[in-house]
Amino acid sequence: MKTIMAIGAHIGDMELTAGGVLSSMALEGHKIITVALTSGEKGNPKEMSIEAYRKQKQQEAKAFTDMLNGLSIVLPYDDGTLQNEDTIKFEVSDLIRKYRPDILITHWKNSMHKDHETTHYIVKDAQFYAALPGFVRENNPHFAAGPYYAENWEDPTDFQPYVYVNVTDEGFRLWQKAISTHWFAINSPSFKYKDYYEALMTVRGKEARLNYAQAFDVSPISKKVIKSSF
Repeated sequence: MKTIMAIGAHIGDMELTAGGVLSSMALEGHKIITVALTSGEKGNPKEMSIEAYRKQKQQEAKAFTDMLNGLSIVLPYDDGTLQNEDTIKFEVSDLIRKYRPDILITHWKNSMHKDHETTHYIVKDAQFYAALPGFVRENNPHFAAGPYYAENWEDPTDFQPYVYVNVTDEGFRLWQKAISTHWFAINSPSFKYKDYYEALMTVRGKEARLNYAQAFDVSPISKKVIKSSF
């Protein structure tokens, strides 16, 4: 069985963009870990304080992974001001060494949201730090494959659907229930998140000759196809 670690800038990012795959793999017995570098607390409803919404978001993150028999980790950084610096990168690399995931998922490099772009580079360097024996930390080095970059309506520039991963019918239904624990996915006045990602999974599924799928990009160097002959 595999361990999948999905690392987002905010609670809800990975649950939406990779949640169908995470739900499907959870039902197959794989271990699911979500990591949010911030709580995403500044998308708070008008009637709720930022601090109250932070606590609610952390409860929502746990509720999602509880339904997948997984683990939710939320780091204490401030929504909207995430910094591309080594303190955070080593904190994430320590999580990679501790939990030893087989696969990493995170944000694509181009986004309208600065936290998403910053998270992309944090994860890229954390993957490197986690794997290199020369960085002596509490846990032994570990290499996690990827990262696979999730498809996000806020991260569209130059994103190319390259890897399509099946979302099973059962996984889709589990995701629908699990994502409904997130207030903003259902109630955001600015964007219909749940509706959009339901539709996107259907579209990507049809492209892949499946019922449902989620699409991911990879780094250009990973797109090399090497054959001994034609």
